[in-house]
Amino acid sequence: MDYLTKAKEMFSNDIFASETTGIEILAAEPGYARCRLKIEKKHLNALNSVMGGAIFTMADYAFAIAANIGGDIVVTINSQISYLGSAKGKELYAEAKPIKSGRSTCVYNIDIRDELDTQVACVSVTGFVKSKK
Repeated sequence: MDYLTKAKEMFSNDIFASETTGIEILAAEPGYARCRLKIEKKHLNALNSVMGGAIFTMADYAFAIAANIGGDIVVTINSQISYLGSAKGKELYAEAKPIKSGRSTCVYNIDIRDELDTQVACVSVTGFVKSKK
């Protein structure tokens, strides 16, 4: 089974991210994930911009996929998000990549952009490796 199929199967029970929010997994492999969110009215705040919670959910989901698809069990112990601008397009993309992957901790950067390449947010996540594969 390829990693994308495995990720979709593995995270099928993450109802909030996949069904409620509508985030799609586009690519997955150990240490990497790319997700998409088609912006709908339900994702917008009172200022007609994508709500920060929707953006953070995307980043958290992309991290979880990238950090766990290789067989390790990794949970978030710290997250830091910087909102950099409003989305100009109709879709958001989250791309998660590791900075450090150690025995007990890992650090990932997640970049959030729209399809026009507008950078919307950057996220740093520190994960705790509960068990190795």
